[in-house]
This record gives sequence, C-alpha cells and structure tokens, in this order.
Amino acid sequence: MTIETAIGLAIAAVLLILILRASIKILPEYERGVLFRLGRVTGEARGPGLILIIPIVDRLVRVSLRTVTQDIPPQDIITRDNVTVRVNAVTYYRVVDPNRAILEIEDYKYGTSQVAQTTLRSIIGQAALDELLINRDEINRQLQQIIDSLTDAWGVKVSLVEVKDVELPDSMRRAMARQAESERDRRAKVIHAQGEKEAAATLADAARMLENHPAAMQLRLLQTMTEVAAEQNSTLIFPVPMEILRVFDAMRASDES
Repeated sequence: MTIETAIGLAIAAVLLILILRASIKILPEYERGVLFRLGRVTGEARGPGLILIIPIVDRLVRVSLRTVTQDIPPQDIITRDNVTVRVNAVTYYRVVDPNRAILEIEDYKYGTSQVAQTTLRSIIGQAALDELLINRDEINRQLQQIIDSLTDAWGVKVSLVEVKDVELPDSMRRAMARQAESERDRRAKVIHAQGEKEAAATLADAARMLENHPAAMQLRLLQTMTEVAAEQNSTLIFPVPMEILRVFDAMRASDES
C-alpha cells in the first residue's frame, strides 16, 4: 500500500466519522427534537433516543420539556389605592408542544418572561394594598390563568406563578406598625373590660348567696379572721353582726324621712 493510498483511506475514515457524527443525534428523555429538512418542519417532534438525520439537508433543534423556574424581576407598581410597592415573583412553566415553541415565537423563554412582567404589573395595579397582602393566593391564581392563556399559542404551559416579596415604603411600614399597635391596645382594653364585667357579676352572685345564707356569711367571716390572725401584726378584728348594721340603716332612713 502506497503512502498516497494510506492517506486517502485515512481521510475517508475521518470523513466517514464526521458524517456519522453529524448524522446521529441522541436525545435524552427530557428533550425533543424539531427536525427541519431544507427549511421545512417534517412531522412531529422527534425523540427521545437515537435520531438519524441527513447532514447539510437536515437541522435538528433541541427543546427541553423540563419545568423552567424563572424569576420576574422586582418592579415598582402603584396599587389601586395609590401606594407604591416593589413586587417580584417567580414563574414555573414548561414546553408542551415543541413545534409551536420553535415556530410561533423566536425565543419562548424571553417571551414568557416579558408576558409575566407586564401581567404582574397589570394585576397588582388593579388590586388594593390590603388585597395584595391578604389575598395572595387569589392574585397568584389570576396571574397563572392570564399568563397561561397568552403563552398557550406558543406551546408553553404555565403551571404556577407565585408573588414572592412585597416591599412597602418606610412611611407605610411605620403607619402599619402604629395601626397594629393601636389594634393590640384596643383588644387589651376590651379583654380587661370583659374581665372586670365578669368579676363584678361573680361578686354580685356571691353577695346574693351570702345574703341568703347567714351561716355561710359567718363562716366566711371566721375564715377572714383566721387569715388575719395568722399574720404577725397588731390588727384586731371585732365582728359586727349584720343585723346591727341593718338597725342603724333603718334608724338613719327614719331620721331622713
């Protein structure tokens, strides 16, 4: 074998390897391939597994079917009640139709991001601050439905949109802190007043019971005397029967009449 023949065989082997490498594509389970033949899409997306293409004539565009997590950058938005808040969110989406994701839009990732930003600004602008802080789930649901309806034409399914952070101005945070403190003070006063009311009602019931049972009154008086006598002091207690007090009350009433 001459040197020229050996060189020719080596060149042919290299070309064959290059052709085979260009002709054989292996797609993992989470990818699909959109095949263009002379610029036209040929049928449904290919894969996963081994895909054979014709070099130069065919072009295979890989599309991932995995869920993509994409942050929506923070935006300064004016709510319905004219409060400026800084809001950011996160979007979860995936490609369900690879052909449309390649043919209907130049960059479906960038397009989904832009739709999410504009929709977030629109929905937050229609909500009041209290709704944004309390009804977060409802706002997330609206965002998901609207963004998903807009990206459906691109073969993209938006499964979830979550508002992550809502940053309030310093003045608004201070006002909300004062409001919360006032609310706590109001609740404390209400609870104290209810306790005083219940205590007064209990004392009134106890007084009526002691009035109807003189023996119980005497026992209570003796118990009080025992408690006072147990302490080391010079206090003297002289129990006065209730009947004497009633006589004095009757005499005073007769003098006033």
